[in-house]
Amino acid sequence: MARIDSILREARRGTQPGDAELLLAHTLGRSRTWLYAHGDEDLDQVAVQRFSLLLERRRAGEPIAYLTGQRGFWRFDLRVTPATLIPRAETELLVEQALDRLPQEKALRVVDLGTGSGAVALAVAMERPLARVIATDASESALDVAAGNARTLGLENVEFRHGDWLKPLAGDRFDMILSNPPYIAEEDAHLAQGDLRFEPRSALAAGADGLDDIRSIVDGAPELLVAGGWLLLEHGLDQGSAVRALMVEAGLGEVETVVDLEQRDRVSVGRVAE
Repeated sequence: MARIDSILREARRGTQPGDAELLLAHTLGRSRTWLYAHGDEDLDQVAVQRFSLLLERRRAGEPIAYLTGQRGFWRFDLRVTPATLIPRAETELLVEQALDRLPQEKALRVVDLGTGSGAVALAVAMERPLARVIATDASESALDVAAGNARTLGLENVEFRHGDWLKPLAGDRFDMILSNPPYIAEEDAHLAQGDLRFEPRSALAAGADGLDDIRSIVDGAPELLVAGGWLLLEHGLDQGSAVRALMVEAGLGEVETVVDLEQRDRVSVGRVAE
């Protein structure tokens, strides 16, 4: 038997701040606040062993989100697996920009391409209950995760379609298409670092300059958008000018790039003429 406070004290060595608390709270099905209030309690050997295995995996670099099976995004928690990209706080800017262009009182049709865990699609569906949101992904495993998250959140205005980018949308027309597509260059050294080592490469990298999937989306999106419809794309901090140029070339107007809280290019938008 070992006390919670002593286990945490030892576990903090060689881990990032907060990791030990998150993993032990997950192991016990408790909150971190509970851990602090019960530091003098003993844990049984089974719990200690389960925690030790998670800690070992974390020290080997495995992302916290995959170890706990969840990640917070927007106003909810999402189930995530190694089949999905881990939702990140900066992607909430994409949601904010979408909501700014989607009136609450209209039953609009919205598409989230490459939905992964469903983060963007579900946030939009939650904030715009009159909207019909289509979420696509080339990975059936990712779609299963996203659909499960929709059920957990009780969101019924989301439809999931399997297929690569715009292919599942043929014949339909939409008021908005948005996506957080892969945008890292195939040879970028960051792909071999940190959490990126464990995330699905197909959700991260796209060609020599990282823009292959964005080119495909921008090229095909205008014909699927109604007059006045919007295209919104998240991209890398050094890709704003390139994405804007692609949108202009595709005939979109009102093209601009929105910066994140650190004043980095993050989301580019364009609109079909009304």
